Amino acid sequence: MTSELAETSSVPVGVGIAVVSSFINGSTFVLQKKGILRARKRGGSYLTDCVWWSGTVSMIVGQIGNFLAYNAAPAALVTPLGALGVLFGALLASWVLQERLTTLGKLGCVLCCVGSVVLIIHAPKLDNVSSRAELETRLRDPLLFAYIFMVLLILAVLITWVAPLHGSSNIMVYVSICSLLGTFTVPSSKGLGLVAPEAFAGGSPNSGTHALFLGLLGTLAVSVLLQFTFINKALESFSPSMFEAIYYVAFTTSVILASAVIFKEWTALGAVDCLGMLCGLAVVSVGVFLLRMPQETPFDWKPTKVPAKDD
Repeated sequence: MTSELAETSSVPVGVGIAVVSSFINGSTFVLQKKGILRARKRGGSYLTDCVWWSGTVSMIVGQIGNFLAYNAAPAALVTPLGALGVLFGALLASWVLQERLTTLGKLGCVLCCVGSVVLIIHAPKLDNVSSRAELETRLRDPLLFAYIFMVLLILAVLITWVAPLHGSSNIMVYVSICSLLGTFTVPSSKGLGLVAPEAFAGGSPNSGTHALFLGLLGTLAVSVLLQFTFINKALESFSPSMFEAIYYVAFTTSVILASAVIFKEWTALGAVDCLGMLCGLAVVSVGVFLLRMPQETPFDWKPTKVPAKDD
């Protein structure tokens, strides 16, 4: 009972950290894209540009915030709040990169905020996996092995074959790679929060706990580095706010599915809350789509006049 109360009390903290991290993460793609454009104009490498590095530092700070949020609240609650970062990124891009925010984009901003509130109300408030022993039990599930194998197979095909051929011309290639890597980054972050207290606790060392900690840490490091690499590849070819919006929807879907398989967070929800979560995610997804519709698409309430034919 005490542990459940402690978990419940930590949820508002996790939500608060997630909201702040979302705004920080929302600036990363825009700043990195600005740095890439500045370096391209100079004819040098973006690795020497201070604006690109400011975006990279923002990404690091935002990911640290996400790590803390994932260990204070369920991933199914924290991840959808990234819609606020998409909103902030779109507004920042309109100022820094002069990307015009259309009327539909403004409507998308409203939908993102409304959908995020709905998700907060209906998301699970407790974690079903709250200790190292429970995590180790979940990691032995054959369904989890099958799921991880499938994700790794898709990633291998995308990285080794599809990305070199179509990455620079199709935004969904890099979006798919980065969002599927979220299958490993988020659960690893959550797992490290469960394992670290026992791995570094006083007393006799537990080799199994240390091995699990190092395995999770290695998985997190590799997946984050791969995400970082392919995000920058995407920013070299595509609009940052466009990429962030599509990436948000794909990443959220991937993480929620992974959380359902690994942590079974959805089993604690009733039918009403499940429907509310799905509706909230749908509203946010529509908002993101409207927010990042092609900016050259005209939107006018006035009917188009057909020119009269000459006699």
